[in-house]
Amino acid sequence: MDFLEALILGIVQGLTEFLPVSSSGHIELAQKILGADDLKDKEALLSVVLHAATALSTLVVFRKDILEILQGLISKNKKHIAFSLAIIISMMPAAFVGVFFDDFLESLFEGNLLLVGSMLLMTCGLLFLADTAKNTNKEVTVKAALLIGLAQAIAILPGISRSGATISTSVLLGIDRTKAARFSFLMVVPLILGKIAKDLLDGKFSFSSELAAPLAIGFVSSFITGIIACVWMIALVKKSKLSWFAFYCLAIGMTAIIWGLNLGA
Repeated sequence: MDFLEALILGIVQGLTEFLPVSSSGHIELAQKILGADDLKDKEALLSVVLHAATALSTLVVFRKDILEILQGLISKNKKHIAFSLAIIISMMPAAFVGVFFDDFLESLFEGNLLLVGSMLLMTCGLLFLADTAKNTNKEVTVKAALLIGLAQAIAILPGISRSGATISTSVLLGIDRTKAARFSFLMVVPLILGKIAKDLLDGKFSFSSELAAPLAIGFVSSFITGIIACVWMIALVKKSKLSWFAFYCLAIGMTAIIWGLNLGA
C-alpha cells in the first residue's frame, strides 16, 4: 500500500460514509480504479483504520448529542432515556446480522461490481422516494427506531448506502429531516466500534511497521473529510436535496454494472 492509495481511499471513505452514496461500494470501485489488488490481504486492517477515523469524526461533530445519550442511560430525564433507548433498539438488527452472518457478508466484498451497481440503483430509488416526503415533523419512536435499524442491517450489503437507507427510511416515516440525519449518524457509532473490537479480538489482520505511515495518512484524510461530509450532509437533508445524490447513484450504479459485465465480474 502506497501513500497515494491510502490518501485516496481515506478521502473516499470519509466522504461516502456520511453522504448517501455507499462507502463500501465506493471503496470497492476505488480499489478497482486504482488497480490496488495488493490491498486485498490488508483490507480488514484498512477497513478498521478508516472506519475508526469516521467514527471519531462523528464523535467530534455530535459530541453534545453523545453526552445526551450517555446522560439518558443514567438520568431520569424521559426525553434523554427515550432517545438512548431508540439508539440501542436501532442497533439490534445490524448487530444480529453482523454477528451471525459475518463470514457470508465478507464474501460479498470481493469486487463484485454487478452487486455493487445493483445496490447503488436501489439506493437511488430510496433517495428519490425520500425527497417526495412532505410531512416530516415527528420524533424518533421505538417502532421507528426498529424500522430504521432494519434498513441499516440491509445496508450492510455493498452498494446500499447506510446513511441513505437510514435517512430515507426516517424521512418516509415522517421524522424531522434534521433529526433523521442526526439519528442516522449517531446510531452507527456503537456498531462501528463494536465491529472494530470484534475484528481486533478475532485477530483477522496483521500489522507491520511499513504500513504505519500509509495507514496514518488514510486515517487523517478520512477523519478530516468525514467531518466536512457529516456537517454538509445535515444541511443538505434539511433542504431536501437528496435527489442530487440519487442522480449520482444512478450514474455510478449503471457504470459499475456495465463495467462488471465487461469484466465478467
